[in-house]
Amino acid sequence: MMRFIKSKKGAIGIGTLIIFIALVLVAAVAAAVIINTAGHLQQKASLVGRESTKQVASGIQVIRVVGYAENDNIKGLAIIIGPNIGDSIDLNSTIVVLSNKDKKMSLVYSGEIMHTEESGIDNIFKGLVEGGQENTKDGWILKNESKFGVIVLQDEDNSTGSKEHPTINYGDKVVLTVNVGQIIGGISPRERISGEVIPEYGASGIIEFITPSTYTRKVVYLQ
Repeated sequence: MMRFIKSKKGAIGIGTLIIFIALVLVAAVAAAVIINTAGHLQQKASLVGRESTKQVASGIQVIRVVGYAENDNIKGLAIIIGPNIGDSIDLNSTIVVLSNKDKKMSLVYSGEIMHTEESGIDNIFKGLVEGGQENTKDGWILKNESKFGVIVLQDEDNSTGSKEHPTINYGDKVVLTVNVGQIIGGISPRERISGEVIPEYGASGIIEFITPSTYTRKVVYLQ
């Protein structure tokens, strides 16, 4: 025998419909908020990923460090560098840091740049040796300033054409010239030098060497 519960009432009519529609609207709004938040987070994660990739892939590689010695004292450093695979490097925003047991110096781009990518160069230390009383010559700074010059060795697309903002990209090779004779009085035999070539972003190029016990020739390969 079927029994009816008279003490309870079922939800019927327009009230139930209103509640149902309200629930649907709330769910739709919540879904829209979640989708919008997820999209924002996805875009942010993608941007962070691209920036991280740029930081890892970009940077500077120190290919060679060569010194010029006179009277048992290195007076000039030629730091040959190239960029890693990644974004271009603005040399105007690049810093060269060098230190010995007594000093740590930070050098910035001087605006002195020499292009040799088409004709070549017979002696990268020519400006240092023949500069005389000039302030700059052939990519070298000849006065006592905390700055470095640039000699362009290889640049297929002329990205270093701007004197104010010479830029190197993958495949380019340049020399950063440092007149250590003027800045720190030169580098003696058996002296440890460490430093970095630090771009605006990306990995730094490492400089680390100990000079030989004696300088038997003028051009000394250090690193």
